[in-house]
Amino acid sequence: MGLLDLSTWSDNWAWGLPLIVLTVVTHVCGLGLIYERVVYILGGAVERRRFLLKFAVVMSVAALLATVLHGLEAVLWGIAYRFLGSLPNFKIAMLYSLSAMTTYGHASLYLAAHWQLMGALEALNGMLLFGLTTAFLFAMIQSVWPVGARLRRR
Repeated sequence: MGLLDLSTWSDNWAWGLPLIVLTVVTHVCGLGLIYERVVYILGGAVERRRFLLKFAVVMSVAALLATVLHGLEAVLWGIAYRFLGSLPNFKIAMLYSLSAMTTYGHASLYLAAHWQLMGALEALNGMLLFGLTTAFLFAMIQSVWPVGARLRRR
């Protein structure tokens, strides 16, 4: 495969870009649902003594749910790799997908030559998703932490 083989690269872009859009929309909607629940749980009246414990538990659950979202999005990419025949089975497709999404890379796993650009697109997608998750966790702390601060001043 030549680097400028546009017919090969166009297939990668045709599959990769919609997957990026789908996973970003899924991620934003999922994070939005998590955010609503967290603000509802921690935004109301909470006893001062228990706020920090409740905050730690709720934030841990939110981080776990965000991690599950990342896993589900990797499943979407893994399904695409299998559908396209770029990896031999779903187990390898999932391992490759998680490695690409986290930009970890896996030394012994490679996509079929025709689909290698998709791995780079998934890494780009992973960077976007992890950036969204980081911003989400920060925003959640910013909106809920003042409630605890007000309780501590009482």
